[in-house]
Amino acid sequence: MGNEHRHLAAIMFTDMVGYTALTQQNEALALELLVEQQRMVRRLFPAHNGKEIKATGDGFFIEFSSALEAARCAIAIQKMLADRNAFAPLDRRFHIRIGLHLGDVVHRDGDVFGDGVNIASRIEPLADPGGISISEDIYRQIRNKIDAPIVSLGERELKNVELPVGIYKVVLHSEGEVPQSPTLPDKSRIAVLPLVNLSTDPQDEYFTDGMTEELIYTLSKICCLRVIAQTSVMRYKDARKSVAEIGRELKVGTVLEGSVRKAGNKLRITVQLIDVRSEEHLWSEKYDRELEDVFAIQSDIAHRVAEALQVELLAKEKSQIDKKATENLEAYQLYLKGRYFWNKWTAGGMKKGIEFFTQAITTDPNYALAYAGLADSHSGLGSSEALGLPPKEALQRAKKAAEKALELDETLAEAHTSLGLIQLHYEWNWANAKSELMRAIELNANHADAYHWYSHYWILLGQTNESLVASKRALELDPLDVEMIVHLAFHHFFARQYDLALEQCQKALEMDPSFFEAHLFLGWAYEQKAMYEEALAALQAARRIEDSPRTLVWMGRTYAMSGRRDEAMRMLNELDELSRRRYVSPYDMATILMSLGEKDQAFEWLDKAYEARTSWLVYLKVDPRFDSLRSDPRFMALLKKMGLY
Repeated sequence: MGNEHRHLAAIMFTDMVGYTALTQQNEALALELLVEQQRMVRRLFPAHNGKEIKATGDGFFIEFSSALEAARCAIAIQKMLADRNAFAPLDRRFHIRIGLHLGDVVHRDGDVFGDGVNIASRIEPLADPGGISISEDIYRQIRNKIDAPIVSLGERELKNVELPVGIYKVVLHSEGEVPQSPTLPDKSRIAVLPLVNLSTDPQDEYFTDGMTEELIYTLSKICCLRVIAQTSVMRYKDARKSVAEIGRELKVGTVLEGSVRKAGNKLRITVQLIDVRSEEHLWSEKYDRELEDVFAIQSDIAHRVAEALQVELLAKEKSQIDKKATENLEAYQLYLKGRYFWNKWTAGGMKKGIEFFTQAITTDPNYALAYAGLADSHSGLGSSEALGLPPKEALQRAKKAAEKALELDETLAEAHTSLGLIQLHYEWNWANAKSELMRAIELNANHADAYHWYSHYWILLGQTNESLVASKRALELDPLDVEMIVHLAFHHFFARQYDLALEQCQKALEMDPSFFEAHLFLGWAYEQKAMYEEALAALQAARRIEDSPRTLVWMGRTYAMSGRRDEAMRMLNELDELSRRRYVSPYDMATILMSLGEKDQAFEWLDKAYEARTSWLVYLKVDPRFDSLRSDPRFMALLKKMGLY
């Protein structure tokens, strides 16, 4: 054909999130926002040598001669819209998705066709609202050439595309905000509420809570869904709130709720999928089955939820959803008991969890999830020195369990997360830690803990922007977890943003006035602002909740920094006395000695922290408490020995 020609091009597709739903609710506003979106976005195409092929309803089809220009244009668009939304009223905010691919295109009769166009159009829906998804072909052209991290999302099977395509995500700093459509959260953002225990035996509560967690776990395997973490949804256990209230608080579009009745080997499970806006049932079902059918029930619920939300499952997702973790019902129930106690996040709960996970493994030696639970429990005990336990032995056991879990099933995001945490806090292998945590996110984009520890990786390296993105993504997936909220304060503290740290601590205390770490970090931030009386009040409140060495350290430091040396020495003596009864971190000893001006002794304890692989030592590079030591050659030597410089 004389008017047809083929060439290589970078293709961009865009789409306005929630536009169809908004037109049904407020057509005039939808049209007004569409016109504004088109006007703003169109301005950037010529600046990056982009050629508009056509408008596609609420989006665009754009061609670029360069993959790098296409990527830079996409980033500029999302940054511009993020800035616009930051100052716009909630009901006038809008977000777009962008997909990019590099491939062959055919120009014919004023239009553009070809595999490159088809693939780009399939990649665009994989982007988060306000985000950018790219193919592996684009990634190869732009890596190390743009000022934004790029994260692999693994291979995806795309409709009408023969082979799986490697998909990547461009991580934008503006993605810290939870993106919403103008008036309605996306239905694919879903919360599984705690199932109600209707069993006559109250001891069956572990089974009901376990079923809730298992449904969250199963639905999380569907990449197109954003599933709220168990920590947040369990706050609604026994709560008398409407679906609409819960939807607003969790910022979800749909809710799955139901009940469980267990009597011997008989199960009755009822579930309903509810549209938050209308409170209408999108789907409901009642299962009267034998206990041995529990895995089939979980699988069927996941398939039916995806169908109701019009989510097309990929072959890999179907395989993961339908895969049985174990054939042994006794092992399964022991595993649920282990998770029930582990979720209490106390030393006693984790030790009890270890007992049940070990029993589950004894019953079924090939139960990968039980090994992952064992790894979680040991890493929880080892990484939380506030529990008064030396980290070395616990983390060695955690590593062994995580490696065994992955030997049995490489696709367990939880085991990769535990291994990443161990590499981060104990082995100090930064490259391996990053690799394991990124693999966990690739396997389960809904795994809040993976993002949580990934943000720690960026913190200890001093990369505060990347840390903030990961921290806020974790909080998006687990919005009511006070630990996640306080962790954001932790991030701001090491970024020396003390007012923001105070703000996050206050948010956490509004939710849980007895949360120890919120009071502790409140004291830390006040002390750095030289507000010593406020700091001491917060630290004393923390000490009334938990008699932890960290409160003594920070009270001693605050006394020292405010010129009250005698009180500081009293705290040091108390810390020394406490060390005779329980584990006290060498890092804590170094902290208080340094604040008293005892630099040589502080370095002696930092060396002990290095030998003991004390987890807190990984933050030495960014910890503001050690600023007075930074000019000492011994400080830089220690950082280099740890691979932090």
